[in-house]
This record gives sequence, structure tokens and C-alpha cells, in this order.
Amino acid sequence: MSLTRRLALLAAASLACLSAFAQGDALRTGVDATFAPHAMTRLDGGLQGFNIDLGEELARRLGRRITIEGTEFSGLVPGLNAKKYDFILAPVTVTPERAKAMLFTEGYLDTDYTFVTKKGVAVTALEELKGKTIAVNKGSAYENWARDNMARYGFKYDVYGTNADAVQAVQSGRADANLAGSTVAAWAAKQNPAVQTSYTIKTGLVWALAFRLDDKAGRDAAGNALKCMKADGTLARIATKWFGVTPPPDATAVKVGVGQGVPGLEGYDPNAARPACKS
Repeated sequence: MSLTRRLALLAAASLACLSAFAQGDALRTGVDATFAPHAMTRLDGGLQGFNIDLGEELARRLGRRITIEGTEFSGLVPGLNAKKYDFILAPVTVTPERAKAMLFTEGYLDTDYTFVTKKGVAVTALEELKGKTIAVNKGSAYENWARDNMARYGFKYDVYGTNADAVQAVQSGRADANLAGSTVAAWAAKQNPAVQTSYTIKTGLVWALAFRLDDKAGRDAAGNALKCMKADGTLARIATKWFGVTPPPDATAVKVGVGQGVPGLEGYDPNAARPACKS
């Protein structure tokens, strides 16, 4: 093979390894389109939700087009690693295990647990759960929490096939409270005037955008855009639109992180320069 041919193949291979964020290509990503209010189908077949607005605003700030595919959550990480997707737009909880397999931006939302109760009935402390019945979605992290804490706080719990069914159990009086993710709980209360959000369990965990380990350029570009969305209040406005609650000043949706990634986990870069933001 001639030197010219070898150089051409090397250049092509290098270009293929470049992030779509660096090349200016349309961004390709995916969401679980059944996870309201983060992603759900519209009547016309399109997608809507918090993460859809997040992805479209991210692409706009980067001067890119974006293609968002609705799929099962279980297919997102394999799709990312197979380079079907440039990043994962669906909510992904950042954990030490996941940080070894993917690069993350800083968090864009806190992923806490919140109780949903009947309107006018509040849970103000976990000790108040004694003798109560908690409704949870089967197989969820909230079922795990209920199982691990039922003896400590003296409650019992029932499982339901969907979180909507668990909320209905509260409304009908079959359960005293539903435990779900804070954003899902806020959406349920926003859609149903018969219930309200109540006590929140702080987990210290966040949702962030996930990238392949070899795509630091893409992670950093998206991370900078995310910082600017926080700084000018865009991210907080999107959260208020979908969750019906304005994020407080100490919320992850508001606080601009230092560096790129999640502090204390693999892939975090504390020395990354702060972006020059444009609206």
C-alpha cells in the first residue's frame, strides 16, 4: 500500500473518532419515551418532556441539529457504545460504577425521592410513616427503599405495576402515600389536583448527560452549554415548566459546577476552563 493511501486511511480513521460535537454533525441521542415528564409521546407522534426541551436547547446553543429517538432505557448504553448515539439524553443517575464506564457532564437535576399524599395531608418526617401504607412502583429504587426501611419506620408497602397506579392508590385511600422520584412526583401533583408532593428524601445523587469514555471533547462541549443554561436561568425555566416547581438556589438545576463532570468520581476534570456564554 502506498504512503499516500496509508495517510488517507489514517486521516479517515481519525475523523471517524472525532466527536460529533467537534465535527458539527447532527447530534444523535435517545430517551425512554415512557418516562413522563422527562420524555413522552405527543398525539402527533413526536416527543415532548423536560429532557426533550433540554436536548433541543443544548443543540441550539452548540449550533447543531439533533435527532432524538424514543426507545427502551436498556438499549441506551449499548447504543452509545456502538456509536449509534453520541450521548444519552435520558436521565441517567451518576454512580461510581457508571462513572467507570461513561463520561458524565455535571448534574442537571437532583434525583431525590418524594412522597405524594392526598391534598391537605402532609408527611413532614419519616417517623410519621409509622402505621401507614406506602405505594411504590414494582421493581423501582423506591420499592428497594421501602423494603429496606419498613421495619425502621414501622410502615408497610404495596407494589403496583406503574407509578400512575400507585398514585391512584393514594387518591382512592388504599395507600397513605406514594414514593417516587422527585420530578415524577411533581409531575403527578401538577397533573392531579387531588394529590400533592410532601416530604423529600435527599439522596445526594444527580442526573447527568452520559458520553463514551473516549469522547471528552463531546462531554466538555455539552458540559459548557449546560453551564450556560444554568447561568442564564434557562434550565430552571424548563424545570418549572415541566415540574410546576421553581428550583431553589441550591438545586443542581441552578448551581453551576466547577470543572467538568461530577466531583469525586472518575472522569471529573476540576481544571476545565469556564465557558464564555452566549444566549
